[in-house]
Amino acid sequence: MTVAPGHVSVFAPIQSARTADDIVWQVERLLLDGVLRPGQRLPGERELAAQLNVSRPVLREALETLEERQLVSSRRGDGTYVADLVGEVFAPPMMNLISSHPEAVREYLEYRHEVEGMAAEFAARRATGFDKQILESLMARMTDAFHNGEESEEWRVDVEFHTCVGECAHNLVLLHTLRSCYRLLTNDVFLNRAMITRQPGARDVLFKQHLAIGEAVLAGAPEMARDAAQAHIRYITEQMREAERREGHERVSRLRLIQRQDGAA
Repeated sequence: MTVAPGHVSVFAPIQSARTADDIVWQVERLLLDGVLRPGQRLPGERELAAQLNVSRPVLREALETLEERQLVSSRRGDGTYVADLVGEVFAPPMMNLISSHPEAVREYLEYRHEVEGMAAEFAARRATGFDKQILESLMARMTDAFHNGEESEEWRVDVEFHTCVGECAHNLVLLHTLRSCYRLLTNDVFLNRAMITRQPGARDVLFKQHLAIGEAVLAGAPEMARDAAQAHIRYITEQMREAERREGHERVSRLRLIQRQDGAA
């Protein structure tokens, strides 16, 4: 069995006794390292067996074990997918409960302030050349989206950027904790980005803050990276408070206007 020329795979050929356990261990490691992502489709059986250099019966045995451990799921006629392990950290009922209480949102940002500071510091110390290539490409995408006014793309790259910094930290527990945290960003559960970017000058500030974090990581400056990451979260916290204050003022003003109009009728 051979892999097509020029094809690059994250799966390494099994060199030992070629048992199902060897495959299971390799896939588990790719999951832990964050190489395989939730919802990602694995190569087809024939292709994956070739990449691993094992027989298809041995591969099937390994996939069955991984499915029993709820690490992958098979979809009839559609293939095998990485299970959504991250989503289990914040189950929907808990997300709904927390998002309905303002103090929980503040604690979410307090948590991010500390954890993202640590992640940025680790990233500046540990990022490899490959990590930096990914980070630089995301910063380039972010810059293009900013200058072209593509706010939806900015938001997508924003989440990818923070995830990348977490990956650069090379700490497995930190990586998966951050991924669950950023799932909330993607779903807009705890943080209404539109509410923040409506504030005068906020979009420019956020862009510059992201670049500052990325540049500190690329420069291998741990303290600068931590400070930049924490300054970013403090700014978001301040802008959320300001947006809430303004909304409160508008609500009261609107009620006063209605009252005056009713009184004049």
